[in-house]
Amino acid sequence: MKLRAAVSWALGLFRQFLQVRAVFSTVVLSGLSLLIIGGFLSYSIGNGLYNTRLTQLLNESSKSVVEVQNSFSASTVTDEVSLQTLLNSVVPKLESTDSTNSRQVALLRTPGGVSTQALQSPISADFNTGLLTPDFREQVRASQGKLIYQSIAIGSQDGSTHPGVVVGAPVEIPIAGAYELYLVFDLNNEQQTLDFVQRTLVFAGIVLLLIIGAITFFVTNWLVKPVQEAAMVSEQIAEGDLESRLPERGEDVIAKLAHSFNRMADSLQKQITKLASVSKMQQRFVSDVSHELRTPLTTIKLAGEVIFASRETLQPAARRSAELMHDQIDRFQDLLNDLLEISRYDAGAVAAELEVQDLNGVVGMAIVGLEPLAVSKGSTIEISIPPGEVDAEIDGRRIERLIRNLLANAIEHGEGKPIQVAVGMSETAVAVSVTDSGVGMTRAQVDRVFDRFWRADPARKRTTGGTGLGLAISLEDTHLHSGWLQVWAKPNEGASFRLTLPRRRGMVFTKSPLPLPPKSKNKSKKEVSE
Repeated sequence: MKLRAAVSWALGLFRQFLQVRAVFSTVVLSGLSLLIIGGFLSYSIGNGLYNTRLTQLLNESSKSVVEVQNSFSASTVTDEVSLQTLLNSVVPKLESTDSTNSRQVALLRTPGGVSTQALQSPISADFNTGLLTPDFREQVRASQGKLIYQSIAIGSQDGSTHPGVVVGAPVEIPIAGAYELYLVFDLNNEQQTLDFVQRTLVFAGIVLLLIIGAITFFVTNWLVKPVQEAAMVSEQIAEGDLESRLPERGEDVIAKLAHSFNRMADSLQKQITKLASVSKMQQRFVSDVSHELRTPLTTIKLAGEVIFASRETLQPAARRSAELMHDQIDRFQDLLNDLLEISRYDAGAVAAELEVQDLNGVVGMAIVGLEPLAVSKGSTIEISIPPGEVDAEIDGRRIERLIRNLLANAIEHGEGKPIQVAVGMSETAVAVSVTDSGVGMTRAQVDRVFDRFWRADPARKRTTGGTGLGLAISLEDTHLHSGWLQVWAKPNEGASFRLTLPRRRGMVFTKSPLPLPPKSKNKSKKEVSE
């Protein structure tokens, strides 16, 4: 578990910090480069030591063979005792126990030569004849006086091995016949030299990697610091601090970046300030116009009600005009109310009055208010609610208005077909869905359904006198409760709106208690999350 935590921590650093990735990549690539260069140097040094020492050994061996052969050729011995004495003198002359130039000697009789049973082959005390393989001896016998050498591994008393070279050459001895002279050279000193060089290369490589890592850290820190400052200033600007700027130092590319960033920030600040000013002017204009229109509208409404009340005494054409004027004055008043509500949302002056209420009761009040309209359109409202109370912390007035608006739209576009209203509840959320089976909407219409003053079919006659702001206000009410207002629709199959709200202030939910589309609409889904 500790190892896994350490690996996870290291990966987190690697993903989070650019400087860590830069240092790691530089050290890894430098390490690979040093490994390749160090391996090449180690091979070259080792090969050079071996070849130099081999050339020296072959020269020494050539002189030794010539010396031995001349010694035997110049000898005048005629008996085996004198010959044995001469043979025994070869080893002490040629062998060496010096640690810097260790050399062992063996003078072996060639198999199949002249039979001299009394003569013994002189060998150095520690000479291991197992180093002389039959193949190697065969090559020496067939060499016709040339030197033959072979790399070998020489064992030591502690069980370790070190490299060596064995050199062989044929020798002709009077009376005794054909012999073979073998010289074994120990290359332990050269191996120790190579080991020292390799250890030095490894140590130097590690130190160099640490130096490279430290240099990379400081260099990347110097380079990354302006980027970190830019990221920090960007975060400050994103959070609303439009006065934050990067320091401009020097004339390099970093300074040019800082200068360009500051120019961009200045331009953004000017544009945002300008847009904010225009937005405030628009909001104030809508609010002022709405308030200013209230007084003449009230006068017109009073006069219209007087005329509408006495319409029975008027001529048929005048009576029809009075009825139309009364309807349009009511619609004008609804439009003013909606404009004032939108302007309050735009100004950020709306606060939710939250209290725990039964959502079933809120939905029931909205249905009761629109039931006469549904009857007039030939639609029935089918209700599916869970038993008991569905308690939620909501602004009851706004949620009732929202549901009433969804119901009015469903009745208006439901073409006299049944309207389904469902309520759902989970541990963290409550939901209400309103579904009709009317004209529906296309994908392009679904994408614009919450736009202000937008109507799916401008030529379609409306019986409820909508202002085009109902769904926009409903979306604002939903956001005020930190909820979702989503829609599914298909042409000629109807539409379904689903409202999802947290059960309590501050609760976080990731799933709605009700499906969208509802189970009765189990065909292809088209959903827009706002």
